[in-house]
This record gives sequence, C-alpha cells and structure tokens, in this order.
Amino acid sequence: MEEAGGGVFAFRDVRWEPDPTLAFPPCARLPGPAPLVLDNGSFQLRLGWACADPAVPAEPLLRFRSLVARSRGARGGGGGAGPELQVGNDVGSPEPLRWLLRSPFDRNVPVQMELQELLLDHGLQRLGLGLAAQGCVDHPVVMTEAVCNPLYSRQMMSELLFECYQVPKVSYGVDSLYSFYHNKRQGWPCSGLIVSSGYQCTHILPILDGRLDARNCKRINLGGCQATMYLQRLLQLKYPGHFAAISLSRVEEILHEHSYVAEDYKEEMQKWRSPEYYENNVHKMQLPFSNKLLGSTFTSEEKQERRQQQLRRLQELNARRREEKLQLDQERLDRLLYVQELLEDGQVDQFHKALVELNMDSAEELQSYIHKLNLAIEQTKQKILQAEVTAEVDVVDSKPEIPDLDPLGGEQAIEDVESINEFEPLFAEEQPEAEKPVITVQPVFNLAEYHQLFIGTERIRVPEILFQPSLIGEEQAGIAETMQLVLDRYPKEQQEKLVQNVFLTGGNVMYPGMKARICKELLEMRPFQSSFQVHLASNPVLDAWYGARAWALEYMNREEGWITRKDYEEKGGEYLQEHCASNIYVPIRLPKQAPRTAETSASTKVPGTVTSNPPEQA
Repeated sequence: MEEAGGGVFAFRDVRWEPDPTLAFPPCARLPGPAPLVLDNGSFQLRLGWACADPAVPAEPLLRFRSLVARSRGARGGGGGAGPELQVGNDVGSPEPLRWLLRSPFDRNVPVQMELQELLLDHGLQRLGLGLAAQGCVDHPVVMTEAVCNPLYSRQMMSELLFECYQVPKVSYGVDSLYSFYHNKRQGWPCSGLIVSSGYQCTHILPILDGRLDARNCKRINLGGCQATMYLQRLLQLKYPGHFAAISLSRVEEILHEHSYVAEDYKEEMQKWRSPEYYENNVHKMQLPFSNKLLGSTFTSEEKQERRQQQLRRLQELNARRREEKLQLDQERLDRLLYVQELLEDGQVDQFHKALVELNMDSAEELQSYIHKLNLAIEQTKQKILQAEVTAEVDVVDSKPEIPDLDPLGGEQAIEDVESINEFEPLFAEEQPEAEKPVITVQPVFNLAEYHQLFIGTERIRVPEILFQPSLIGEEQAGIAETMQLVLDRYPKEQQEKLVQNVFLTGGNVMYPGMKARICKELLEMRPFQSSFQVHLASNPVLDAWYGARAWALEYMNREEGWITRKDYEEKGGEYLQEHCASNIYVPIRLPKQAPRTAETSASTKVPGTVTSNPPEQA
C-alpha cells in the first residue's frame, strides 16, 4: 500500500499477472520421478516439486487463484468453439464484468470436479508437464484436503487423479497438520491445539500424541471470504456515492494491510470514540478520480474549435462503423448466395444441411434474408457516399448517426456509436453576445477529499467476526468459545497438554494482534496461574506446502501414506492411507430402529385403527 502523504494511502490496483509457462526440470525425473506437491486451497492452488536437488527451488513454483471465469456472452453449440474460459491468474481481476466467476469449492470442500480438472490442467501445463503430448502424469502426487473430508469428495478426487491423469500413487493430508509438523521445533510437545483459519472456514483441531483427534474437531463457517464481503458491505453503505469504486480487490487490499485484531474489543471501541484518537489512527484511502474543473473558462472561439474537433471525431467514428457494417453484411450475403447456389445446382441434401446451420426453415426464408441484406448493403453504400460528399460542409447542428439494426436479428451485433452525451455539453445553441471577461470558477469542495475513504473502526470490526460471528448475524460460536468447547471434552491432564502448544496457521491469522488476542482469551478461560503457550506459524500461508514437501521427501520411498493404483482399483476411491498428517478413519454408527411389536403390526393391519403415539426410535 502506497502512502500518498498526509496519512493518505493510495490503492495499488495491481492486476494479477498471467501464470508463466515453466520449463520442466530434468532433475525431477532422475533418479526417479519426483513427487508433485499440490496445496489445493479454496483461495489459491499452489504447485511445486518435492526434489532434493538444489537446482529446483524449495518453494511453490505456481500460485494462482482457485477461480474459473466463463464469458457471460459466450454460447456453446452452433458449430462454435464453445464458451471462452479463463483460469487462475489469467482472469486478471476478481471483478470482471464480462466474466462469470466460479470455484470448484463448496466452503473448503471441492465438489465441482469439472472445474477442479480445469484448474489442474492449467497448473500442470504451466508447470511444464506437457499433458497434451504425454496424456498422463507419471509422478507421485501429494495433495492437501479438508479436515474430515467427505468420502464422496475424496472418491471424486481419486477418480480424477487416477483415471484422468493416470498418476502412479497419491497421498492426501490436511493442510494445517502439514503446517504444524513443518513448524515443529526441538522440544515441542507432540500434542497441541491447532487454530487454522483460511479463506472459507476456521478449524479447531486437537492433536494428541502426534495424531489428530477427529472426533473432537470443530469447524466455524467463517474466514477471509466472509470478512471481505462484510467490509465491502460496510464501506458501500458508508459511501453510497462510491458504490462501484469499492471493488472486491480494493476491499481485499484494505483488509490485508490495514486491519488488525483488538486485544480488548470493547476497550478499543471506546478509544475510537475520542476525536483525537480517531484523527491519529484513521487510515484515508484515496480513490482514483479525474481532476477536471467544475466550471468552464473557455472563450467562444475555443468552444467553437473544441466543438469542431468533437464533430470530426464523431464523423470518423460513424464512417468506420459503416465500413465495418458494410463488410460484415457483404460477407453474410456471399454466404447466403452460396447456399442458394446449392439449391440451383440440385444439391438438395447439402442445401438443407446449410439451412439447418443458418437456423432457417425454408428457401423462402433464405430469399427473404437475401433481399433484406441487399437493401441494407445498398442503404449503407448510399450513406457512405453521402458522408463523403458532405464531409467539407459545416455540420455543427448535426447529430451522430446510429447504425441500422442487423436485419438478420444479429449473430454478432454492431456496438452502438458513442453517445454525444458522453462529450462535454458544447453543442447547445449560443446567442451571439459581447465578449465577456474570463471568470475562474472556484470548486466548492476539495475533489480529492471527496474521493477518500476513511477507514476507522472498520479496521477492528471486520476481523472481530472471528470472535463474535453475531456481528454479521451468524448464529455460531467464535474462536474462543469453540476452543473452550473442545478443551472441555478432555480431562484436566490432557487439557494441560493441549494448551502448552496452541498453534495458529492459515492466511486469516495474519492480522496484527491475533496472537495477543488468543493469549488473552486463553488467560480468561484457563484456571488461575495455569500456563499455556501460543505459537504462530513462520509462514501461515505457505507452511502447508512446505510441510507437504518435507513429508514427500521423507516418505518418497516408503509405502506408508501412499494410495497406489492397485489400492484404488481394489478398495475404491474413498480409501485413505493414514499417516502422521492425514485424516483418520472414524466409523459412523447410525442409530438402529426399535423393533416393531406385535401390537403395532396388528394395528397396522386392521383398517380404521389409529395409533396416537407411534413407537420411538432408539
């Protein structure tokens, strides 16, 4: 964020750079295929190699948003190439008007596998694997998944990897557990309480003796996405005059770089009531604006010259539009005449096939369209000729011409000519008056200040929804309450073990003050003079990928944790090979129905009998 001076920050408005196409590293195949590490997050997809060779960077080589953009105006079928697609960072911005953004995730679980396949295709091709030539990925794959991932989602993901990409083996692990083991230092206990807050969800995960206790995991359906939408709604209500300018990318920029977590929310809100504190801590965000004069100081000669320039622009624009329309109509006419010649030559089958492609029903309809096109072409030629004749004539009072509608009903409509209203209002008739002295009009307010957003209490209100979801109307428990709920499920000895290593990870814990707030909440909920320790991941965003890479290097030549193609074919796509950072199998016990008694069965057979109290289910 760039500071423009005087406590005013300017938006960077940086567009996403398209993902580069990388060269495949030869050392990733020798002496054996190196594992491919994919951190499949709902915000970003991160790809890289788990290779010990120093020539391969020990970091994700590709990082792009988990988004697929489909053109709103594109329609498949009709012999066309299908809808236009953009994947990942090629979209350029999260708020394009021409694109419909879609994600393969429902919360943090991938469910739209056709979109997931598009993301993987994009990443693997940019990684230099050359899927179009090879048709398979002959590298082991380490992929992250959600905590307590549904079996259906894992089954579909395994089917995609084994059937579509022909991978030899795959391993699934939980992103926050990979981050936990990557940050594990000497002397750290094997038990701990992980607080993982991402783009869609926040999880509280208890770790006992190095293994995940999946029965007592808890999820809060709040994350960075909900915080972004909340901040956008607050600012748009506060500044309705800048509704369109408060875009999603600018809101994300404010959230990531200007928000912080208050250690005591009520006390901090009281501080913001002070005008002095507000003036010292408010952040002013400068929106872009056009620094035009509010009044006109041009003389009549200058106005006349500007009017002539704008009219010349309109005439050139109209001429260019007519030429384009004439060329397009001529191409359509040639195509229709070719189809008509098929009928005259007796090629009836090809003629009917061409009619179907043109979406026409009969030869009479074809003849009608040819007649309309001939008229349209003749009219356009006359207008072009007339414009050339009158090009030197003064046309101050004339108006820009609007192109005629396409007589075909339009497979590709010509865009409308720029309205004359978009130009400055210099076309009004003026009565000849005596020359008046130039008067400079002073603006009634500072235009730059009008385009400033004052970010005050929003800096703490938005991150506070993680601790108080009721601020946005969510009937959920916050992080502190959920931590207390999880700890209460264990005896005191195990509680002591868990709170000695409270670990914070995920991109949504990077707010300044998050660690201090968790310490304060633990101090309030734990017994008097009890000890606890809170640790923050060294890199909350990328540590999951780093941990998955470290695991892949360690277990590359072992069988533990890997699902082979043979396992997939014999045991199904839901099969999970457990390891230190994976989900664990939790059997689900469905309640059994109570056996039906003889009296109940008899009452159902006798017509007209009604049972007032049906048997309860166990």
